[in-house]
Amino acid sequence: MSKSINPLLLLGLGIAGASYLSKQENREKVMDLYRTAKERVVDFLCDQNPSACQDLLDKAGNPDPHDLGDTRMVGEGAMYAVDYYNKEEQQE
Repeated sequence: MSKSINPLLLLGLGIAGASYLSKQENREKVMDLYRTAKERVVDFLCDQNPSACQDLLDKAGNPDPHDLGDTRMVGEGAMYAVDYYNKEEQQE
């Protein structure tokens, strides 16, 4: 009996959520609530470990060339643009 209740409960919650979010003012309320919760979580985590937040801020504007993860990500992003350009040129 409980297995048949769970999918129906989830379906009901989904329908209720969709109908609630159908109005613009409700969507704005939900987004404001989300932003507020996000700010509180970030503030809490930064209070718990201030050095981690400072490291992220320092790293944001000055990437380290020896950080392999960042270097790989930048390389893949650069290659995406090059590949896209090459495909467009080859089609013409």
